[in-house]
Amino acid sequence: MKERDSESFESLSQVLPNTSNSARMIQMSMANSGSSAAAPAGQDRSKWLLDCPEPPSPWNELKTQVKESYQTKAKKFKSLRKQPLPKRILFILQAVFPIFGWCRNYKLTMFKNDLMAGLTLASLCIPQSIGYATLAKLDPQYGLYTSVVPPLIYAVMGTSREIAIGPVAVVSLLVSSMLTKLIDPETDPLGYRKLVLTTTFFAGIFQASFGIFRLGFLVDFLSHAAIVGFMGGAAIVIGLQQLKGLLGITNFTTNTDIVSVLRAVWRSCHQQWSPHTFILGCSFLSFILITRFIGKKNKKLFWLPAIAPLISVVVSTLMVFLTKADEHGVKTVKHIKGGLNPISINDLEFNTPHLGHIAKIGLIVAIVALTEAIAVGRSFAGIKGYRLDGNKEMMAIGFMNVIGSFTSCYAATGSFSRTAVNFAAGCETAMSNIVMAVTVFVALECLTRLLYYTPIAILASIILSALPGLIDIDEAIHIWKIDKLDFLALIGAFFGVLFGSVEIGLLVAVVISFAKIILISIRPGIETLGRMPGTDTFADADQYPMSVKTPGVLIFRVKSALLCFANASSLEERIMMWINEEEEDDGNTKSNAKKNILFVVLDMSNLINVDTSGITALVELQNNLIQNGVELVIVNPKWTVLHKLNQAKFINKIGGKVYLTIGEALDACFALKV
Repeated sequence: MKERDSESFESLSQVLPNTSNSARMIQMSMANSGSSAAAPAGQDRSKWLLDCPEPPSPWNELKTQVKESYQTKAKKFKSLRKQPLPKRILFILQAVFPIFGWCRNYKLTMFKNDLMAGLTLASLCIPQSIGYATLAKLDPQYGLYTSVVPPLIYAVMGTSREIAIGPVAVVSLLVSSMLTKLIDPETDPLGYRKLVLTTTFFAGIFQASFGIFRLGFLVDFLSHAAIVGFMGGAAIVIGLQQLKGLLGITNFTTNTDIVSVLRAVWRSCHQQWSPHTFILGCSFLSFILITRFIGKKNKKLFWLPAIAPLISVVVSTLMVFLTKADEHGVKTVKHIKGGLNPISINDLEFNTPHLGHIAKIGLIVAIVALTEAIAVGRSFAGIKGYRLDGNKEMMAIGFMNVIGSFTSCYAATGSFSRTAVNFAAGCETAMSNIVMAVTVFVALECLTRLLYYTPIAILASIILSALPGLIDIDEAIHIWKIDKLDFLALIGAFFGVLFGSVEIGLLVAVVISFAKIILISIRPGIETLGRMPGTDTFADADQYPMSVKTPGVLIFRVKSALLCFANASSLEERIMMWINEEEEDDGNTKSNAKKNILFVVLDMSNLINVDTSGITALVELQNNLIQNGVELVIVNPKWTVLHKLNQAKFINKIGGKVYLTIGEALDACFALKV
């Protein structure tokens, strides 16, 4: 044994700059009397770990997190006690309604910019809102209703200056695809409308709750990659759905998967479709896309693609009216009910047997709508250089949908295409949303009768023209290059929506995202460490081939955040396999074939938690190492991990060999060995 120790220390003195002196002292003492050296100061510092207090319980951690979340605001409110009453009232109003903050410094020049942006926004919003209402299987006026009340509420409570509120394609598809399974909008339009309003109410309640209780992390269940895939699949599904209006088809499938839709289109093309409708729709779709291309080439003409949909509606309506094309198979919108949003509190359906399904749909709509709105808001807030308050955003969007459900509106959120137009038009504040809402209200009061002859094909072409912005091929390629597991979530969401349904696409995306988290958290990752030449730093030997391994010692670092039943046995097996391989290599290179491993140092700095299976695996590892004449040393365990190991008496089993750093562990252990 002395020959083995002397051999290891002789090699150690050549590679450990901090322990060269102690190694020589150890060798001298071994040669003279065989007595052990004094423990270095690092061994005393290990007591800091062993004597640390008991960590807080999960319940206390939760209480601390909640307390910290509200502590900042509580301090602000306490500081207000010394302020006069008017200032206290103003502070509270600004905290709840941000409009009281920015309107104090509002100027006429800012209003001019917001007025221009709001009018430009309304010219795009009116035709899109009508089209999205038809996508949601509602009468056209409900899209216009949704562009009046929610933007007004958001302008008072929201923190984004650029975001444009109203109906969007993806949420409209979500509502129609899931609620049509509960009730047929063709046979019972009143019952269907009640379910839509009730779903909007639940969505708003969930969204506001996320903001009030600071549960924004729930929105992150849908990763960025999953959203990219979901949006791309939804865009294709929406586009296929618009073939009904573009071709003038009467009977069409209610399913959203690509196979059912293409089958329905194929059958209808052989039986009933209108060539006049198709030519009219394609002509104006080409016009809208051309104006969009011109707008991208010349930034000064940003207003051209914004008003192109409205121009298409006006011109096509006049064409149908003058040529009486509606008598030749061109389907039109016909009657649109005008006037202010009717009160719909009594239409909320809470006694329906479908209430559980409606609440579930409301939760899905809430998460998707919040994800889109916050992503859009943060994108443009970053460009303008200000911070978006996520919790206030969730509360604002939640309350606007709750109030919207009382005023005949269905689920609204931030639209990326309209927000981009709002930004390009030079908006300064949320006043542009107010201008847009007032303009839409005027249209509801005065212009709805003029839309009687508006072709359905034009609404389909307007929706189709907005879909390319939902398909982000460049981002998909970027995700593929960076993270293959993220790309798998993207593909899962995309094909789930395309070949299954919206719910299946979302479910696949969430499942893959969670599977990725679990895989990364519990993957039995372990790496061997070596000392970087000329430093006290230990790094992955595979990543840094120039790192020097310490003779007589194998140093491992656990890469997993959790040592549990899923990876504990694998971790133990891999460590023992490396030890056996190392000793076999040493036996092949040395004539006496003596074992050369004295210690196994296990760096636990990455390990956040350990369960009983993990502790059992560590005990088995310790027993196997003892049988091989090897000692186990632990370095830098986290608070919770160390507490559990103490409770299991594992620290005593390894002789209290727990150290703060790898260097201290090596110094102390080699000193103790002698």
